[in-house]
Amino acid sequence: MRTRLYLACLSAGLLFSTVAMGQTKLAEEADAAFNKGYYFNAIELYKKAYTTEKKASDKAALIFKVGECYRVLGDAQQAAVWYEKANKAQYSDPITYFHLGEALKEQGKYAEAIAAYNKYKEKNPGDTRADAGINACQVAQQWKDNPSRYSVDPEVLLNSQQYDFTPGFSDKKNEDVVFTSTRAASTGTNTDQIIGEAFSDLFASSRDKLGKWSEPVKLPPSINTEGNEGAPTFNAKRTIMYFTRCAFEKNKVHGCEIWMTKKVGSNYSEPELLALRPAATGKESKLDTPVVTLGHPALSPDDQTLFFSSNMKGGKGGKDIWMVKLDKDGKPVGAPTNLGGEINTKKDEMFPFNRQDGSLYFSSDGHPGMGGMDIYRAEKTGDNAWGQVENVKYPINSPSDDFGIIFDGEEERGYFTSNRPGGKGQDDIWRFYMPDLVFALQGTVYDKETSTPLPGAKVEVVGTDGTSYNALADDNGGFTFAENGRDRFIKENTTYTIRVSKDEYLVVNDQITTVGLDESTTFVKEYFLQPARKDVVIKMPEVQYELGSFALTQAGKDSLEFLYATLTENPTIVIELAAHTDSRDTDKRNQVLSENRAKSCVNYLVSKGIDPTRMQAVGYGESKLRISDAEIGKMKTKEEQEAAHQMNRRTEFRVLSFDHVPKEQPAPAPAPNN
Repeated sequence: MRTRLYLACLSAGLLFSTVAMGQTKLAEEADAAFNKGYYFNAIELYKKAYTTEKKASDKAALIFKVGECYRVLGDAQQAAVWYEKANKAQYSDPITYFHLGEALKEQGKYAEAIAAYNKYKEKNPGDTRADAGINACQVAQQWKDNPSRYSVDPEVLLNSQQYDFTPGFSDKKNEDVVFTSTRAASTGTNTDQIIGEAFSDLFASSRDKLGKWSEPVKLPPSINTEGNEGAPTFNAKRTIMYFTRCAFEKNKVHGCEIWMTKKVGSNYSEPELLALRPAATGKESKLDTPVVTLGHPALSPDDQTLFFSSNMKGGKGGKDIWMVKLDKDGKPVGAPTNLGGEINTKKDEMFPFNRQDGSLYFSSDGHPGMGGMDIYRAEKTGDNAWGQVENVKYPINSPSDDFGIIFDGEEERGYFTSNRPGGKGQDDIWRFYMPDLVFALQGTVYDKETSTPLPGAKVEVVGTDGTSYNALADDNGGFTFAENGRDRFIKENTTYTIRVSKDEYLVVNDQITTVGLDESTTFVKEYFLQPARKDVVIKMPEVQYELGSFALTQAGKDSLEFLYATLTENPTIVIELAAHTDSRDTDKRNQVLSENRAKSCVNYLVSKGIDPTRMQAVGYGESKLRISDAEIGKMKTKEEQEAAHQMNRRTEFRVLSFDHVPKEQPAPAPAPNN
């Protein structure tokens, strides 16, 4: 329920008139309870008043007010029910349709919410809030359809059927927590008139080596009172706890304060009130001025700044995030400062958390969100300044209320509170973490000529992080690089060079990268290895020349890049490079031309750094035509005949051996002594 977020009996920002014509005594009592913030009591009083009311318009107004109570409490399901009832009862104010849209949005019923917003627009076209609600529904659905990588689950052993929320790490290893709960063991016998349940207390629990939480234990009476205590936070040394306390006095409305206490072994010192509340001027009106409340303390990583939420004067509206400097004893120095309009809105901003990297997390129902309260992240933009607010999106946020996030040091894991479905009670503590990206490489190696699998092919993988692995293809030519014990072969933010080889086959080189990937990926590859025995002639891209010339054209040089890459990737092969002509000249001239063309290819490759001993230039002239003159003569068109002659004009190579020993590169000359 939303009011549990406030940890106080706060004004809802809406006062119901108690002087309406003909209003019953019960209705007046209900309005008074509502205006004090006793929403649970107000619901029952409004329902009783409805049974005695005779006038239809007044009955509709009472139904609407029940809906308002549920709205302020954050019970979206019941709020929607009662706004629907108010519409059927012909309540005169179309605001019911807007609030109905809000309640449906908080249940994740985005299509129905949009319909309610559109109905409100028809009746009140000048109010732009409906357009904002429609846009929020559309964006929220996109976030839900495309979730972030965070994984979230309820922390079952910490939760009860009541309210459990806002844990804070209470030891340096972050294995102990103190959190807020209204479970049956809470102090006192009174009932919180806001929600009709016990007042909240602070409880402690520890996690063992297996990650199992112990049975929560209530903190001592010096901390827990008959009022509300909650929202704890600890300094870096875990020697000081700050928390929120909301005093209880029957039939009176009090705001909340922030208190501090020092840990003494397993106990706590007598708490001390922090002087944060602005001094009263005596001019405040009890009728239209909300009770000033302060709560939800959070510390900067260096313990020099305290962040908190308050509706004190000078804010942007509702509850804002404020900050104040602390002295060496952890006490406030100077006046609190509002974090400004980039963080705070006209609605409520609460539950700040200052992370190790300087970013500020907080919850709000004023920034665009998915439904109820959402969690947001603001970038540190300067000294004591934050901006560039971003919604942390689904699944940490949901259509329900999500708030009170904390991180486990610099790790991408921690806890937050939510009343979404799937928990044990009302508000529940949920854990979140960023799962490791899981990458794998798998594939199959084939013979390029026959397309059959190649068992025993060697697959070598070398990463830019210095790792290297290799494996042999199985009987089906398959290979896999996935788990490596407790580690992974293929890791995040790494580029890998892959080399696939087998005796009497040309090497295939490839590359994969996980740099920039934000989803787990299995790279699936197929590698076709070219047979390279002496009896296998390997085709190349066409090497072009001018008519009757052996000088390489630029296009011919480009074609030779294929052979250059092959020789580079296979540094031990020795090849025969063969040139062929068509039959449209004398045998002698074609023989000489083919020899010169083969030599021009070799010379070009030598100019690029290929060892000349690795290449034998051979010209075959027209002696090895692919298509005979007789076959060409039978072709019907000139175009067909010319294409056949072109197939005869070719450059090919075959591997003669794999026993070339590459020359060692000369070592760099030593630097001269100065």
